[in-house]
Amino acid sequence: MSIGWSLWVMFLVTLNLGITFFLYLWGPRVKIPTLPDGTSGHVWAHGVLREGVRKLPRWWVLFSGAMFAAGFTYLALFPGFGSFKGMLGWTSHGELARNVAANEATLAPLIERFRLYPVEQLTNDPAARQMGKVLFEDNCAACHQRSAKGNVALGAPDLTDNDWLYGGSGKDITTSIHDGRSGVMPPWASLGADNVKNLAQYVLSLSGSPHDEAKAAAGKPLFATCAACHGADGKGNQALGAPNLTDHIWLHGGSVAEIEKTIGEGRQGHMPAWSPRLTDDQIHTVAAYVYHLSHDADASSQ
Repeated sequence: MSIGWSLWVMFLVTLNLGITFFLYLWGPRVKIPTLPDGTSGHVWAHGVLREGVRKLPRWWVLFSGAMFAAGFTYLALFPGFGSFKGMLGWTSHGELARNVAANEATLAPLIERFRLYPVEQLTNDPAARQMGKVLFEDNCAACHQRSAKGNVALGAPDLTDNDWLYGGSGKDITTSIHDGRSGVMPPWASLGADNVKNLAQYVLSLSGSPHDEAKAAAGKPLFATCAACHGADGKGNQALGAPNLTDHIWLHGGSVAEIEKTIGEGRQGHMPAWSPRLTDDQIHTVAAYVYHLSHDADASSQ
């Protein structure tokens, strides 16, 4: 804190405490003129209500004095009066450092144990799942929701099923969290509005969803354009992050309008890399929790 700001804070503290302390000392001693009946002469409701004058209660005086003593003691022990550091030398940075160190000391034995197992085995450790859940909710839930059910509006996939854009092995999940992922579905509006509609019907037919057979037949030859990423059978390609179109899981929605929008306008998805924010050990633990969500029979109750 600069000298100027320090002086300003000291001025404000002194002014506020000075005024209130003066009023505290002056209030019990001030003499207020009163009428013979002990009232001030102020009346309301045509004289029905009259303002009385009484001394401040002793309990109020003692309690207020104790608050002033506590305030002055605080300013002496802790920082708060300008740049004065306080007699105890306490700082918020020091408090945080002590708490972080204590937390790391508590977690160290667990982390050492977690490192011994790959993601697929670590998912069976209740402590690892609990820690992974906390980390997931703090960092991943904004897009995938606390339930990990995903968010169609954001294109964030459901992590509780067994459908994976980039692979669902422990290594694949760890890589997704550590490095992030970026996917692009190019727009195909250049095919023409009718062809986009026909192609959307063919895509629906791949998963056995209700569709217009005539339009699907017309759209089938056009799918050759999509096969480069999604495969000739529409099963997708995890190396590219191209989704499987033959199931009933839709990243951006599976209605006719949403599929037509995906084809015509394209889509872009970005999973940020969490390596700058989370340590490798934390990522390992989150990966175990995510793996658990789609592989454990009780995942829906977690």
